[in-house]
Amino acid sequence: MSKILNEIVEDVVVETVNITMATKNEADELKSVLLNDIKSGKKKIVVDLSNCESMDSTFLGSLVIAYKESEKEGGTLKIAGAHSDTEVILEITGTSRIFEQYRNKSEAIKSFKMGAL
Repeated sequence: MSKILNEIVEDVVVETVNITMATKNEADELKSVLLNDIKSGKKKIVVDLSNCESMDSTFLGSLVIAYKESEKEGGTLKIAGAHSDTEVILEITGTSRIFEQYRNKSEAIKSFKMGAL
């Protein structure tokens, strides 16, 4: 069973990560799911990390790869619900400057309505 749940809210794809500690073991699944969304023409993607308390560098790398691919295809990828440990990892690695982050998926979804995408 997939640990990443897909939901579509209007024209926004929400991928909810249901993994407490996201590691290299789940990184390939995340990357595959997100790249599939992008190749399918999805321009607005939210990765909901509210169930994910922490992640390793490989999992973070999958997020960065998907972000860059989304940007290249004219879309964007936003993060919602990052726990404090995850926020620390994003800050230490400098990736907090890359991702738009929101407290929850509702705020992230709403942000697309306010933006140009």
